[in-house]
Amino acid sequence: MSSSREPAPTAPVAQVLPMLGLAHLDRPFDYLVDAAQDADAVPGARLRVRFAGRLVDAFLLARLESSEHDGKLGWIDRVVSPEPVLAPEIAVLCRSVADRYAGTMSDVVRLAVPPRHARTEKEPRPPARTEPYLDPDPELPAWGDYRGGRAFANAVREGRAPRAAWQALPGTDWPQRLAELIGHTVAAGRGVIAVVPDQRDLDRLAQACEPLGERCVTLAAGLGPTARYRRWLAALRGTAQVVLGTRSAVFAPVRDLGLVIVWDDGDPSLDEPRAPYPHPREVAVLRSHQQQCGLLIGGYARTAEAQALVEADWAHDLVADRATVRRAGARVQALAEENRAVGNDPLVRLARVPEFAFRLARASLDAGQPVLISVPRRGYLPSLACAKCRTHARCRHCHGPLAMAPDHSVSCRWCGRADPAPRCAACGSTEIRARTIGAARTAEELGRAFRGVPVVTSDGARRVDLIADGARLVVATPGAEPIVDGAGYGTVIAVDTWAQLDREDLRADEDAARHWFAIAALARPAVDGGNVVLLADNDLPVVQALVRWDPVGFAADQLSARAELGFPPAVTMAAVDGTPGAVRAFVDALELPDGASVLGPVPLPPGVRGPAGGERTDRGRSVDEYERLLVRVDRRHGRALAAALTAAQARRVSGGEAGPLRVQVDPSTIG
Repeated sequence: MSSSREPAPTAPVAQVLPMLGLAHLDRPFDYLVDAAQDADAVPGARLRVRFAGRLVDAFLLARLESSEHDGKLGWIDRVVSPEPVLAPEIAVLCRSVADRYAGTMSDVVRLAVPPRHARTEKEPRPPARTEPYLDPDPELPAWGDYRGGRAFANAVREGRAPRAAWQALPGTDWPQRLAELIGHTVAAGRGVIAVVPDQRDLDRLAQACEPLGERCVTLAAGLGPTARYRRWLAALRGTAQVVLGTRSAVFAPVRDLGLVIVWDDGDPSLDEPRAPYPHPREVAVLRSHQQQCGLLIGGYARTAEAQALVEADWAHDLVADRATVRRAGARVQALAEENRAVGNDPLVRLARVPEFAFRLARASLDAGQPVLISVPRRGYLPSLACAKCRTHARCRHCHGPLAMAPDHSVSCRWCGRADPAPRCAACGSTEIRARTIGAARTAEELGRAFRGVPVVTSDGARRVDLIADGARLVVATPGAEPIVDGAGYGTVIAVDTWAQLDREDLRADEDAARHWFAIAALARPAVDGGNVVLLADNDLPVVQALVRWDPVGFAADQLSARAELGFPPAVTMAAVDGTPGAVRAFVDALELPDGASVLGPVPLPPGVRGPAGGERTDRGRSVDEYERLLVRVDRRHGRALAAALTAAQARRVSGGEAGPLRVQVDPSTIG
């Protein structure tokens, strides 16, 4: 059949990216374009090509007059769709992301381009919009509270590419501030991408952007394939100028992109679980550089990565002066925990919420103001231990952690098996105690202390997004705190703070700071009686940062400490996870750049799943005996390390090496 085909009259050679996902085949291949396919075979189109004897999906990258390949070229089997879904600038971005994270371009394209929905693609196109968007308030008065705020907005509107790290004031309506900036950009005829961590944040931002009408679309995992593809096509075809979404929305094909926004870049929800694990913040940085568009990384707290951009003079600060911060913020108080063991005991309620915190909560409730109690864990008693030797209580079947329900029954949090008579494996005792207290038990205790006051519980399983203003007690886990439809909480109390700080994780302090700044921002200003109580040691740097409301100083200290110790973002670090044999084979194939150092191998960090799904327990054993090897190099040589990792993967795969292996550049969890 191929002998009867005629090449296209012009540019008969197509550069094609087969979607193989193999490191040693991560490059374009040349194919011939049939004359009958000439009109449909446009750059960015989906194809089917024959590779190594089988049909595979592919994308057309470019059309050429001739090929540098000396051998015989194969033909494109068929053009699946002439829709140019892989726009040239997105293809360049995908290649850069793959190189940055030692991955394959085909894996990144799968994150960037949603699966095709043929019926949606063939729907009639809406008419092109010709009327301009009128900015309701071009002066942006609220952005005047930040040094350089209006200048940043005007630079975006004028077509320049400013880059900034924005520290939102406590109590500020951040969706409204972002909506103002988005409208300001759209009024100049430019497009915007805004990435937020989760669906609740997306809903709030979408509501604030309602005046933009059909110019604005949202993209999230919760949408069905039809709705998601329809909205994605609206951005590709220029019908929608603004895309709001979660992680993968950072790849949206928005035309004439003027601004990329990433809100709360430290939220774990933004960690991509699929290879090559790119973070939206880093993708936004690459896109801002390549497409010369503005970039805004915002939040109540600041990550060390965002601070590194500021200290490198690649981005600048958008912060308010101290007087404005003091007017906007609540009064923050901290408390040194006298005895951590007592603080863990559910029978000693006052050790968790001391008398002065109760007085503040009672005063707020008497004034008709809601009170927020932030608890690190959901459930009733989510973690148990032996009452005599303090050994963690474990399931006899799967070694998972035991938990107690409100009816005092004990069961495993992993396999769900009930244990009517738990016995300590270390000392044989049958007495158990609580290691941590969950939101349900906290709500029960405080409900007895504040009789007659409504109690609302919000956690990951039963999240409450909005509550009315008024006297009520809210017990919530991190990320599930309801928004008050009014002036905010009268008092915010963070209990069991040790549970957030006592983690074997490089980002423990940073994660705690992000959460505490976020809940403190929900309180009313001090002039209106707002109070924040942080039950933690006053001497801790993270506590002092909250008391002073100084997220920038805390991020700078974190960055300085990591530079001294040799951790990201001061260095580029790669984690190689796999079985001992697979890790050793990979290291043998790895040609390290100058100055690189190798750490390990060591067991996987707690909670990190292995390449095939095995998860390490907190007793230090891996279900499938996975190991982790760390490789680090100076930040200036990060690309060289990524290239070396990619080459080693290619040699490993082409050599037929077996065994599961995962390579992550700058992983979110190091241990």
